[in-house]
Amino acid sequence: MIKRLWFRVWSMVWHHLSAWNTGGEGIHSPRLFYLVRHILYDTNRLYAWEAIEQRREAMLRAPKIVHIEDYGTGVNREELVMHIAQKSVMKASNAQRLSRVLNYMSGKEYVQERQRPLRVVELGTCLGLTTAYLASVNSANEVVTFEGSSEISAMAELNWQKLGLQQIRLVKGNIDETLPKYIAQLREQGETIDFVLMDANHTGEATLRYWELLRSVLNDDSVVVLDDIRYSQDMYAAWKQIGQDERVTSTMDLGQMGVVLVYPPLIKRHYRLRV
Repeated sequence: MIKRLWFRVWSMVWHHLSAWNTGGEGIHSPRLFYLVRHILYDTNRLYAWEAIEQRREAMLRAPKIVHIEDYGTGVNREELVMHIAQKSVMKASNAQRLSRVLNYMSGKEYVQERQRPLRVVELGTCLGLTTAYLASVNSANEVVTFEGSSEISAMAELNWQKLGLQQIRLVKGNIDETLPKYIAQLREQGETIDFVLMDANHTGEATLRYWELLRSVLNDDSVVVLDDIRYSQDMYAAWKQIGQDERVTSTMDLGQMGVVLVYPPLIKRHYRLRV
């Protein structure tokens, strides 16, 4: 535990010292430059965010105790909802960056190329607040989120109900069992995923296993985001290994999150950005 905590602190400090903070300058691809300058560094707020943050505040005050079925560690436990909201939910600034990326991908140009709305997949629903950010961008998008704990799932569904989000499909159960079935269905139908957020089992082994499943149903414009890439040494090693995959054309290390692109015209390069 101490070793993992030390790695997180040291790794984040090194990232802060070595990463770029140029607003996109030095990135030669017009596509990536736009993504960095006008989306990742954007500070404008979208109208739906206020209601989601109100739900976050409600969760931070919730004294309810829930039973957590943790398939990642294999150790089930009882925990206060307020503690889960404090330590396990993606912070607002990162969730808002993802919302901006999806907002851009939901634009007219992208939709015309696909001739369909986006298919968004989230591994690790938790209290459903990040899911809400993903779903609130466009009601036509299909959002599929995977969660192992039944009581946590119920809290997430309550939050979506209060936010009026109806297009979210929640897949309950062990992701090691439910994700392969979902991927197999997509393959049979010849369908692909446009955006993925991996925020479930924070081990290098599980991350690589999920990546191997997901990479087979990505299209050339897909974006994959890994949260907590500096959670541990083996998680960071998995992030680096994914970056070397032949399917991957560029990655962006944002400190806590990593962004994976499979857009063929890009020259393979790995960027470290301070956002």
